[in-house]
Amino acid sequence: MINKIFLARLRIYLGVMIAMVTTTLSFAHAGVPENKLFAAAAKGDAAQISAVLKEGARIDARDSSGATALLIATHRNHVAAAKVLIDAGADVNARDRINDSPYLYAGARGHNEILQMTLRHGADLKSTNRYGGTALIPASERGHVETVRILIKAGVDVDHVNNLHWTALLEAIILGNGGSNHTEIVRELVKAGANVNLADGQGVTPLQHSRRHGYKQIEAILLQAGAK
Repeated sequence: MINKIFLARLRIYLGVMIAMVTTTLSFAHAGVPENKLFAAAAKGDAAQISAVLKEGARIDARDSSGATALLIATHRNHVAAAKVLIDAGADVNARDRINDSPYLYAGARGHNEILQMTLRHGADLKSTNRYGGTALIPASERGHVETVRILIKAGVDVDHVNNLHWTALLEAIILGNGGSNHTEIVRELVKAGANVNLADGQGVTPLQHSRRHGYKQIEAILLQAGAK
């Protein structure tokens, strides 16, 4: 189990680092309108974004990593830049080569202002990342309480199972730290109707995982909800 958790965290870390480095290199020699757009998005320069769009830059053009200007701005949580792009019609579901979209990335990283904008502009709640997870799963794993609340309210499936055979509830327990944020996330997921007995790929339930980790508060929440 320890090896599986370590590998899951390593894949996430390496994926993010590769995306960031590739994106940076891809517009290092900005010149054409689209490259100017990428550079402005990376800097969070909303005024420059507007100017470049008026020059005719394609709003959903991709850099060499497959990222749009909106995803580049989302990587750095540049809210004003993201707003200009979204208001101008940028696709909030446009994916890069590692299957991230502005909506999925904002949800995973707890970039709530951008997340709310994507939700108001057609975010695909059923879309999944490269691990087969909805935005709710990494948000739960990383302890983003308010993000979890936003996604639950938006209607994301609380029992979606990713490629590791984990739900948001399982990730909050297995990859969480048992602290106040992850405890609150478990409470929110249970309140939203998450199946407290939906086991992982090895048949281990959320309750069993919480006991293995010694997470007493989480265990109490699960037991009260009928966990076995």
